[in-house]
Parts: sequence; structure tokens; C-alpha cells
Amino acid sequence: MPDDLADPGEIDHRYFARQLSDLDFNDRLLDLVADPTVPLLERVKFLALYAERIDEFFQVQLAGLKRQVGAGIQNPSLNGSLPNRLLTDVRQALEAMRRRQESLLVDTLIPALADQGIVLASWDALGPSDRTHLRDVFDRLILPVVTPLTVDPSHPFPYISNLSLNIGVEVGQAQGGESRFARVKVPPNVPRLIPLPDRTGKERFVPIEDVLAAFLPELFPGMELGDPCVFRVTRDADLDLDEDAADDLLLALQEELRRRRFLPVVRLEIDSRTSAAPVDWFALELGLTADDIETTRGPLGLDCLWTLHALDRPELRDEPWAPLVPRELAGVEREEDATIFSVLDRQDIFVHHPYDSFSASVEELLTEAADDPHVLAIKQCLYRTSGDSPIVASLVRAAEHGKQVAVLVEVTARFDEEANIGWGRALEEAGAHVVYGLLGLKTHSKTTLIVRQEGSTVTRYCHIGTGNYNPKTARIYEDLGILSSKPELGADITRFFNYITGFSQPPRYDELVTSPGGIRDRVIACIESEMRAGPNGRIVLKVNGLDDPAVIEALYAASQAGVRTDLIVRGICCLRPGIPGLSETISVKSIVGRFLEHSRIFRFGGDHPDRPARLYIGSADLRRRNLDRRVEAMIPVDDPPAIRRLEEILSANLADDAQSWSLDADGHWTRVPRVRGISVQDVLRSRALERSVVREELVDGVGPIGTTRARRLGAPGAARRGPFRYLTRGTRP
Repeated sequence: MPDDLADPGEIDHRYFARQLSDLDFNDRLLDLVADPTVPLLERVKFLALYAERIDEFFQVQLAGLKRQVGAGIQNPSLNGSLPNRLLTDVRQALEAMRRRQESLLVDTLIPALADQGIVLASWDALGPSDRTHLRDVFDRLILPVVTPLTVDPSHPFPYISNLSLNIGVEVGQAQGGESRFARVKVPPNVPRLIPLPDRTGKERFVPIEDVLAAFLPELFPGMELGDPCVFRVTRDADLDLDEDAADDLLLALQEELRRRRFLPVVRLEIDSRTSAAPVDWFALELGLTADDIETTRGPLGLDCLWTLHALDRPELRDEPWAPLVPRELAGVEREEDATIFSVLDRQDIFVHHPYDSFSASVEELLTEAADDPHVLAIKQCLYRTSGDSPIVASLVRAAEHGKQVAVLVEVTARFDEEANIGWGRALEEAGAHVVYGLLGLKTHSKTTLIVRQEGSTVTRYCHIGTGNYNPKTARIYEDLGILSSKPELGADITRFFNYITGFSQPPRYDELVTSPGGIRDRVIACIESEMRAGPNGRIVLKVNGLDDPAVIEALYAASQAGVRTDLIVRGICCLRPGIPGLSETISVKSIVGRFLEHSRIFRFGGDHPDRPARLYIGSADLRRRNLDRRVEAMIPVDDPPAIRRLEEILSANLADDAQSWSLDADGHWTRVPRVRGISVQDVLRSRALERSVVREELVDGVGPIGTTRARRLGAPGAARRGPFRYLTRGTRP
């Protein structure tokens, strides 16, 4: 390694800072907001996603840095930056992105929407008829639910909830005298954007905070009011759960969730038209410095953009995509009485969401298992799911039918803690065995085991995936899964569940690779094997994040041995590619498009006749948190059809030049030049259509107790076989 690349006590130029790399991904989202070739409402969606990610960054990453600085902690980050310097760098990056986001919204998107007849109107621009309409809306919908709070010796500065939108105003007596500050919380259960009557053929909206500000005199009759200011606070939301001291993890978490509501404020957003005096007063009351305050043009809290994105304007959005039913499950190769279990008795099924239907594969497996009298037991790791989860409904139904149901519900999944506690309680009430996480670890693996007996034969059916058991995100997240009845894998998954629900030493597995510990060791061993092959070695890794120093150092060593390495990293990447003598044979790209790239694929070898490819898929990213502090699962892929699919996926990813960014040695992400115009997501949609004979309908039907039963869509001629209702056709779409 060149001597000038490491400077003890200074910045370590072998690595990028994790927090800054995380922000780089948000900047790529803004690139899509700025891209005029992206449909307008999709640009609105990307800006809403950006805003959500920035909110989370402040609540977790920036809040954590502030805690370190406040406590005087001097532990350097991965790139050698001390917390104080890193906090300064992060704030500078955030401020530059805030200015860019503000300009894109106010100067680009809002005018472009208006050109398409979607108007975000201000109160000052409204005529008498519109104001009369909004007066009625205020009287009926807003006035009964708002509560003005004043600050005086008997009423201290009110608690302001995290991410809430508020209006502050100075209130004084009409005849002079003492004035006081009052705060009105914008009600979160009233639509943020209030539609106006269609008088011009346009879809017009007014933000609720504008309406509330206009009618503030109704809340303070007979008082003199100053200029209202709209503001929003962001609080530290990272839980400080002392699991070692917790006798009951669930109770400790519930108490910590209550405490989260009152954690310190880390950001104040305020309308740029606000004068300096209230800003200074806010800073004093909330304990903030000037660095914690953002004055912003345009609406605060861009969750309102989802209302615009949901408008029925198909010409302004991507063409709808209906997931395809895997051929093996579409009746083409099935007997009249076939079930998903009889298909798995013959072959594994490889699924690639959202190209392949989640509801027709993973969800259907759980649905059939719940209703099949031959199924004895179902075990599952549940990290995140949807609000009306058909997966949980199937598990509840299975438990009610007397099957043995064991579910590890990860109650510390950030921002889903309360929802997961609720799912766990519902499962317990149905008679399921529920384990609420493991002490010191998050269970992030995506695994299911189903035990079925027919006659004297007991068969174990498994699902191993890269994504959550969430039918809603399965339509927009790109993920992989394998459904199998291989005895070796079934035995491994059985040992895995017994380990995480019981109390024992980690077992040995034949195929399964797990973390903590095992996945890092396996990945590094595979990298070292390629290193020994020198220039004949080959590595391709597709992950969401890479910040584990041991893996990065192994990749550096392989590069110095001449191994060509392609990294497809959607988000955080702390490895520096292209440094002579260190990483010059490593390239890093990020793909950001319509679907969120979420799968994890590990490929070693394969570019030389003597070195067949070894392929793995799993739940773990190559990050320290995944490899040390989470329970993860990874499996080798040796089924020839699945290998072909994985090679196809990786080849399309590497060829993409339509929605790819490339990382250079200085940490700059730049758009890959568009030469052939290859979009990996377009390619994979086309390949899925070529393989399929039926499509899932865009609107799912509802089956027993709320489970989703997707109707299959094709040419006329409905048929019914086994549990599937689908439509047949003679030609592929």
C-alpha cells in the first residue's frame, strides 16, 4: 500500500465517511428530481422520498453525531474524522443539498406542475369565491380540532412533537400591554393539501397551514396578532435501549418508545419570511444553535407531495407495471389438483420481485400453508411488513387452525417498533409462539420454514429471501427469493430457527451461512480465493451498503493481486475505487431508478473456464451492523435455472448506462454516460414478460379474513386449478 495513503491521526484516505456516503445517495435522488426525462409525478415522488430520508438522517445520524460531540467523545470515524469535524462536514453537505432541494421544488417542480394544470396556490393569490370555500372548510374541518397554546408563567413553552407542523404567532391585547407567544399545531389528521373547487379545469390545492394562518383571528378573538410563522422540529429518535439491563425486552422497548417523544430537538425548520426575533426566541427555548436552524422557501415537511403523486394523471407517471406470475406457478406445468407444495416437490422456484409476483409466490405459500390440513408447523422471521399484512393474517389463521406457529418479530426495527409490537400481540392472541427479538441483535434475516406431513412423509419447505415480507414494498423494491424443499436446506433452516428461538451455541450448517460472524468469514474466504487466482480472479457484488473494514481490506488486497472487481452499491460505499496501487481494478456503480434496488448478490469466479462462478444471495449487506449486530442468512445458489437468472440480473446491472452513477477515487458520483441506453429495470421487465404466460392484476382481490388473493390476468378464458385463479392464453405478452 502506498505510504501516502495513510496518515495516522488524520484523514484515512482509504475510506469514505459513512455519513457523507449516505448523504451522497440522497443527492442522487435529487438528480432524478432534476431530470426532465423522468415523468413529472415520478420526480415529485423522488423528492418526497428524498425528504423522508433526510428527516431520518437528522433523527438518527446527525443526532448521533451531536450526542458524541456533546459528550466529548473523540472516537474517529472509519475515514479518521473526529466527531466534531465530521459533524461540520455533514452540516455543510446538508446545507448544500437543502438549497438544491428548495430550488428544485420552488423554481422547477411547482411551475412544471402548474403547466400541467396542478396548482399549489397561496392564500394571497386566491379570489373571493375560493376564500369563501376555504372559510367553510375551516369552520367545519379545522376549527373544531385545533388547540391554541400560549406561553406565560403559568403555561411554559409547549411540548412540540417530532416532525409536526406548527404555526407560531405573537398575541397582544388590542389596547396595548403585555404580549405572549402562541403556538397552534397543524392537525395531522386533516388533509395537508386542501383541494379547491374546479373552476378553471385545473387541480388546485392550498396548504392547510396557509388556511390556518389566514383564520388565526378566529382562534384569538379581540387580540392583536403579529405575523404568523410556520415551523417544524425534528427530534433525536434513536433508541438507547440497554438490553443487558432489561429483564423484559418488550417492556423496556415500550418505555423507550415513550421516552423517544421527548428526546432533544436537533433541527428547527422555519419559513424564510419569518423575522429574526421569533427565530432567536425559538433557538433559546429549544436549546438550539444557529447551525440547527434552517430557513426555507416553500412548504415545510414535504409529505404533502404524496398527495400530488397520487393524482390520477397517468400521462405524468411511469407506465403501470403488473408483476408476473412465475411460470411454474401459473398452471402451465401443473396438474388439476396441484398446489404450490407439489410444485416445490419437483423443483426450486426462483423469484425476482417486483418482476415476479410476490402475492402469487411467497404470499401464496403462506396462504396455502395456513389452510392445508397436512401442514404441521410454520416458522418465520418478521422484520417489517405492511399495515394490513396478509402474511400476518395467514400466520394468525394457521395458529387458529391449531398449527404450530413460531414467529420472531423484530421489535427494534427502526420506526416500525410500535407496529411490530402490535403484530406480535395479535399473533400471541391467536396462539402463536412469538419471540420479540434477541438481546443485543436485530433479526434481519428473511426466512420461512413450513413443515408438512402427507402419509408417512414429512417435508420441509423453505423460503430464503433478500427482502421483507411486505406485499406493498414487494411491488417497488427489487428483491430475490428462493422457494425450496431441498432436505439439506430444510434441515439447516430448522437448526437456524431452533437456535434463534431457543438457547444454544450457533449450530453448524451444510448450506446456510449466517451472521454474526459467518457471512463475513465466507465472503472474505471467497475474496481470498479469487486473490489467489490473480488476474484470472473475478468478483461481482451487488449490495445496498459497504462499510465493513475487513471486507474492504480484503477487496483492496484482491485488487492488488489483479482481481477485477465490480461493485454495485446502491447506497453507502466507504471503499475508495480506482486508487493506483490499492484499488485500481475495482469499479463502483450505483443504480437508482423506478424500483429500489434492494437485493444482495455475491458472485465469485466465473470468468475463466477453470473457475466456475460461486453465487450467493441473502439478507445481509456488507456493513458492520449487518455482519456483527444482526442475525442474517445467506445461501449458495446451485440450481442451474436460478444461476442463469442471477447471471442475467448481474449482466444487466453491469450493462446499465441509463440510470447508473459511477464513484471515483475522490468520492464524486457522476452519471454514467448514456451510450447504448440500457436500463436494467427495462431489460428485466422485458425478460420477465418473455418468461411469463400470465400477469397479476394491478388491483388485488380480498380473500378469507383479509388475505390477498391476486387474480391472474391474461386473455379471455378463465380457469381454476388448485388454489390459483388465473386466465390462460396461447401466446406470451
